[in-house]
Amino acid sequence: MVMILLGLLLWALLHRCLSSWHRRYRQPSRWPRGSPPQLRPRQPAVCTARTQRKPDWVRQELIRMKAFSPTLGCRVLAEVFNRRFGITRRMTVSKSHVADVLRRHRSEIVWLRRTIRHRIPRPMPRNKTWAMDLTTVTDEFGLQRLVFGIVDHGTRASIALCELADKRSLTILRVIVDSIRQFGSPRRIRVDNEACFTSRLMRVALAVLGIQLQRIDPHCPWQNGRVERFFGTFKAAICRIVVNGTDLPHRLIEFRAFYNHVRPHQHLGGQTPAEAWNGIARVHGEGERVELWSGFLSGWYFPMKE
Repeated sequence: MVMILLGLLLWALLHRCLSSWHRRYRQPSRWPRGSPPQLRPRQPAVCTARTQRKPDWVRQELIRMKAFSPTLGCRVLAEVFNRRFGITRRMTVSKSHVADVLRRHRSEIVWLRRTIRHRIPRPMPRNKTWAMDLTTVTDEFGLQRLVFGIVDHGTRASIALCELADKRSLTILRVIVDSIRQFGSPRRIRVDNEACFTSRLMRVALAVLGIQLQRIDPHCPWQNGRVERFFGTFKAAICRIVVNGTDLPHRLIEFRAFYNHVRPHQHLGGQTPAEAWNGIARVHGEGERVELWSGFLSGWYFPMKE
């Protein structure tokens, strides 16, 4: 009996010592005693610039850029888009995003390109807007010759097509003044963002002449499409012949006469630019056969009646 009491006493002392030691050195409990564990609310995923959904205007602009420039790849389109909107709207795209948009909306691109191609521009009066630009022609020695051109928006008439010794603003202004003396003054002149077209001398001179200088958006040549189309027709024809050192001025005169008086324009209802400029209907009759540049420029010339 005594041994049992001693055993119980020792067990009570040992239990008390262990309990005090556990309360002193144990790790703090994660949750309070008697309360169920509280689940932490799940934090939403952080949306970065790569994962967040692009606005709708980005997709529409990429579709429009591809429709206007079908030969450009995804990398070039991404670079052009970032240069246009990376600073002004703080929006950039990657090459893979452009490829994904073009793949998903291929039918829309084809439809938009077909619509743009067959769209007939609204008629415009002459001398309302002139478009001017520069291009180059390679001669027989491999030298790049600088060519300057002006096209009237309403009639598609070639106002000027000449070779320039340099592309200073003063040299271009001389051609503009000569054209104004011959054809009259336009309301505005549309140009790209090249330095010779946007210099202070050019802006001041056109302001004195009462002409508005209209600049297209950067990297958007389609906004000056009439002069780009004119140069496309010109380059397609002149690249088939050999241009001698002194023949270029004569070649430019021949092409300008052919373009204005012989070649009919689809968006003018079959009229030539000269007929549209003079405001007369299409001339009918026998006509005269015209063939230039070894047959690369050929058509029928109908003299306008007095």
